[in-house]
Amino acid sequence: MTPGALEWLARFRRYLASERRLSTHTDKSYARDLAALVKFCDRESLADWSALDAQHMRRFAAHSHKGGLAPRSIQRRLSAVRSFYTFLLREAAAETARAPASAVERRARRITVNPALEVRAPKAARRLPQTLDADQMARLLQMPEKGDQLTMRDSALMELLYSSGLRLAELIGLDVSSLDLKDGVVRVLGKGRKARIVPVGRVAARALRGWLQERPALARSDESALFVGRNGRRLGPRAVQARVALWARRQGLGVHVHPHLFRHSFASHLLESGGELRGVQELLGHADVSTTQIYTHLDFQHLARIYDAAHPRARRKA
Repeated sequence: MTPGALEWLARFRRYLASERRLSTHTDKSYARDLAALVKFCDRESLADWSALDAQHMRRFAAHSHKGGLAPRSIQRRLSAVRSFYTFLLREAAAETARAPASAVERRARRITVNPALEVRAPKAARRLPQTLDADQMARLLQMPEKGDQLTMRDSALMELLYSSGLRLAELIGLDVSSLDLKDGVVRVLGKGRKARIVPVGRVAARALRGWLQERPALARSDESALFVGRNGRRLGPRAVQARVALWARRQGLGVHVHPHLFRHSFASHLLESGGELRGVQELLGHADVSTTQIYTHLDFQHLARIYDAAHPRARRKA
């Protein structure tokens, strides 16, 4: 690719950071996926973004698949390319109205279609999320009411993960000011920096009050984070993952537990108890209800197990 073409990648990254406000994790994923596209273009001797067409994109997807990339990862890769070309088309339209145009801008104007728009990745097998059942979750959360400061913190963060169905990034991004325990809610900044208000359950609120009493002994005076580590600063994702796994082992669960498992369990248990799908979608902060619908398959599995265990004619041997 020419230096001018690569400059558009840099512009796109700046756009993601300033306007889309994507998380660091998503930004790094975009960077990796578009770097793979640049390598493909170099192999195909494509010097500019206007040279790519749908056939090239199909070869790009096939090459990724041949290289061992999973269908879901190819879907993500194509999504990154579609977003990049949407940006290029928008910029091309804007630059057309400007004069005079640089050589780079004139090349951008030649882009008239999004070559990845109609290209689809190989179909991925539908993978149902893992969950803990209600008894396992209760066992995990059965922690000492009066423990040391780290125990109080861990109890509060795990109760909040389960009570409100938060993503890990949402949890560690919380400030003390995000909590309103009087009204029993927490203000969460989700994907794309979209804010939502979610309820905090009674047990989680009690655990959080206990932690807030202990927090000043750990947190630095200028630290606004709700959850802090031994160093007094905002708790990082690796630390939360390690502490959750530690408590799962201590409580003898016998399964690997990670922070997102609380979110899966939250959604599944709500639906099992008769929660309405659209309401669960709002609580989870899903942009598309189809993302939430996967939990209805877990609910059906739960009902099927009850049927098989209880119905007198279920799976009876002939």
